[in-house]
Amino acid sequence: MTRLLSLALLPLIMLSCTCTSNTNSDKGEATAQEEAQMLIALSFDDGPNDVTTPQVLDILEEFQVPASFFVIGQNINDDTAKQMTRAISLGCEIQNHSFTHGFMTKMSKEEIEEEIRKTDEIIEKYTGTRPWMFRPPFIDVNQAMHETIGHTFICGVGCFDWEPQRSAQERYDILMASLKDGDIVLLHDMTGNDNTVEALRMLIPEMKKQGYTFVTVSDLYEKKGIKPTAHNGILYSNVLQTE
Repeated sequence: MTRLLSLALLPLIMLSCTCTSNTNSDKGEATAQEEAQMLIALSFDDGPNDVTTPQVLDILEEFQVPASFFVIGQNINDDTAKQMTRAISLGCEIQNHSFTHGFMTKMSKEEIEEEIRKTDEIIEKYTGTRPWMFRPPFIDVNQAMHETIGHTFICGVGCFDWEPQRSAQERYDILMASLKDGDIVLLHDMTGNDNTVEALRMLIPEMKKQGYTFVTVSDLYEKKGIKPTAHNGILYSNVLQTE
């Protein structure tokens, strides 16, 4: 029941996740040309799996665009790790979405640390790279999490694509009405999320037609000259926000 309640409240959370000030971030080095580009980053939560994740990767490969995958640690094994390896070969990156996808605001400091550590370790085991970004399950955060977790917190611009009743067209329409330069798109590659796969096939070519270039979240920060910092209480949905 608690999980259902949180999911019911999630649309309100996501709509308010147009994140706040970047005042605790440092301006990095980027050329004027890079900063002037219209850039956007696709990101996917809740994988990896052997059903929907490869479907997403097929589309990314077809259109030659990278993405960032925020994975759940307990979903990673010798089989599903092959999807992460393939993602990296396509120019994607793998980041942290907790180990159990539990309600971390109800966890102790030690439990929070374990969620992050175990996920970081298993990602590093299979990819050789340790994550530096974290997307909280249910976008549910508190001060204890910000103080405990040494990663940059990432939110994103979503289309409620965890709701199975939303059609591919509706998901596409929501995103097309709201996306702008510097946005991090929040989608889900959870098993069976076919409507998001279909929406993605529509979204990528249309955004390209409008002049956008797709990059990973890491590259989005770098190319926009932003160096995000941890422990600053910010959930980032767009790297260009100033308030």
